[in-house]
Amino acid sequence: MLRFENRTVVITGASRGIGAAIAKRFAREGANLAVSANEESVHAVANAIKADGGKAISYVGDVTDKASVKGLYDAAETAFGAIDVSIQNAGVITIARVEDMTEGEWDKVMAVNTKGVFLCAQEAIARMRKHGRGGRIINTASGQARDGFIYTPHYAASKMGVVGITQSLAKEVATEGITVNAFCPGIIETDMWAYNDQAWGKLLGNYGPGELMREWVEGIPMKRAGSGEDVAGLVTFLASDDAAYITGQTINVDGGLIMS
Repeated sequence: MLRFENRTVVITGASRGIGAAIAKRFAREGANLAVSANEESVHAVANAIKADGGKAISYVGDVTDKASVKGLYDAAETAFGAIDVSIQNAGVITIARVEDMTEGEWDKVMAVNTKGVFLCAQEAIARMRKHGRGGRIINTASGQARDGFIYTPHYAASKMGVVGITQSLAKEVATEGITVNAFCPGIIETDMWAYNDQAWGKLLGNYGPGELMREWVEGIPMKRAGSGEDVAGLVTFLASDDAAYITGQTINVDGGLIMS
């Protein structure tokens, strides 16, 4: 099913994990992909898409830098024309007791997770308005946008901020054919969650590798961690014509872990 044939999708944080899974799902459905990250490995994601017959470019950039963000969207327009979907997925986390958390950690997490979402959405909306054919803005939040967890006040604040950005922008562009939504991944099998397991495990009781993750997964009604493909299914729906009357929403994709 080629729901996104001749549509251009920009995805940040696409070098691995959720971002790479989303990119590959869009590619299978015919989209033109502009995949970006702050590391060179993002080129491998674009190359894999092209090897499978898809269309993709890659861009190494910094979502906290306005000039770098502009360069990403310039590259996408140059390669494919008007931008139809922009997915703000770049994110970082650190985990520490409050007395050990540095100002630098706070600033970096807020800059990437919240300012980065704003800068990319700002750039994407300006271009969608210019081309006048609507579009989709989709932001990555987190379960911590619903319920802040221990040892991560900066991350919780950053992701709750994503929900606020989503709602505010949705109201501004609602009459222009542009929808703005967010999604909250739960426990997903990614490199970030491998770090979370290790870092929270040490602070919450000297768990061995994988032990805390297994304990938390037992608390999920579906009794399994999610995959990138689980998330990609929701994101491609929100980007599709079937979601044209959905905006300003933040949707959990977590196996029932948080029901609100």
